[in-house]
Amino acid sequence: MSERRRQNGARNEPEPPPEVPISTLLEAVLFVASEPLTVVALAKVLMASGREVEDALVSLQDELITHGRGLRVHRIGEQVQMVSAPTAAPVVARLLGVQANTRLSEAALETLALIAYRQPLTRAAIEAVRGVDSGGVVNTLLARGLIEEVGRLETAGRPILYATTAAFLRYFGLSSLQELPSL
Repeated sequence: MSERRRQNGARNEPEPPPEVPISTLLEAVLFVASEPLTVVALAKVLMASGREVEDALVSLQDELITHGRGLRVHRIGEQVQMVSAPTAAPVVARLLGVQANTRLSEAALETLALIAYRQPLTRAAIEAVRGVDSGGVVNTLLARGLIEEVGRLETAGRPILYATTAAFLRYFGLSSLQELPSL
């Protein structure tokens, strides 16, 4: 008996027909989810074990790539999300009306790179490397959700420490900071 059926019997909830593969159900759930979901949350929703979900994720990703579909399964640690395939980016951008002015400025990219490679980092440390006031750039990156406040430095004035976010990883198509190019 599957893990889904054991859990279902205890809760008396309707179960999808047994002929529907878990990868199909997983694809539907990831497609409608507005935010990344954890494997644990997916297992609960699908009434499956974590191992079944992991296997279904691999199967779904292989199927999407093999058949040249326009979607991909994107993982950041334990979080999973359905995203558009990189090859579809120009068309998706046109649909969304993304304009050239939504790109990050050179100053923003420079600041973001400093934070990504040296995080956590204070604004003063950023300015020491860049040699210019970076308050506006830091505020822009905060507003876009690419960086976040992660604490305060235990020194005089207790300056804010900044680090990159999961949105930063998604923006650059990374699964983790370890995928950043080496310096």
